[in-house]
Amino acid sequence: MKNIQEIYLAGGCFWGVEAYMQRINGVIETVSGYANGKIENPTYEDVIYRNSGHAETVRVVYDVNIVNLQTLLKYYFRIIDPISLNKQGNDRGTQYRTGIYYTKEADRKIIEKEIEELQKNYSDKIMVEVIPLIRFDIAEEYHQDYLKKNPQGYCHIDLSKADEVMIDENKYFRLTEEELRSKLTDKQYKVTQLGDTERAFNNEYWDFFKPGIYVDITTGEPLFSSDDKFNSQCGWPSFIKTIIPEVVTYNKDNSFNMERVEVVSRIGKAHLGHVFNDGPKELGGLRYCINSAAIEFISLDEMKIKGYEYLIRTIKKGK
Repeated sequence: MKNIQEIYLAGGCFWGVEAYMQRINGVIETVSGYANGKIENPTYEDVIYRNSGHAETVRVVYDVNIVNLQTLLKYYFRIIDPISLNKQGNDRGTQYRTGIYYTKEADRKIIEKEIEELQKNYSDKIMVEVIPLIRFDIAEEYHQDYLKKNPQGYCHIDLSKADEVMIDENKYFRLTEEELRSKLTDKQYKVTQLGDTERAFNNEYWDFFKPGIYVDITTGEPLFSSDDKFNSQCGWPSFIKTIIPEVVTYNKDNSFNMERVEVVSRIGKAHLGHVFNDGPKELGGLRYCINSAAIEFISLDEMKIKGYEYLIRTIKKGK
């Protein structure tokens, strides 16, 4: 069953913002309009030339079961300059201010938390307006789906940023010691919690190349795509990169009189393996050498059922 919610986003010219948000998996509908102005039913001329006080805004209707508000806001932050006042791209004026307008108090808390996190990346104050939606007037028909009607039309943002994968860390939780003991096999526990290593050529995925993704065995957080797996002949699963950089962290490992870089899962803090600089040079030169016991394979056919539908587009080989 769908869980339909809405949020109103102002980020400069609404043509680009609307086209961008349409491309995000889980967004059901987008509508360009004018928010929180001084008059009802404004025209474009009222907003641009007559100081009506409205902001060019896009109503974003989305299914929470597919994409939550936190993730939508992270996508939104990718396309705005959050420290600019009344200016985005080549556009100038209060109608081009940035703003997040909400209709539910619960959303305000989420928005403020995301803004607080965003502020950590800037020394200047974040200028994104966060207030309740007072009114929203739908813009003229020629503004709706403008870039679909006019593919060469003006757009101040990079629409391809909507195609970049985002994995929401809030979906995954680190297990307690009791939960780990209950869920994991003895081998999985020793590898992920004690830093053990499986035997080369004697583990589940070293020579396995079906299409799908590999997730943290402890939390289910997505880590690797089958598209990035290669046969390194080392005897363990090898990948050129993670699905996105943020899903792992790194530690120096000087055990066994070696200098290595340990790879650890972001949320589960599970030991996964190590990363080396002897991977395919034409593909970046890295080799993520990962223990099969630290990961679980989700096949392409299972991804939608198991909640990974948004990552299907990362699987291009084997379809």
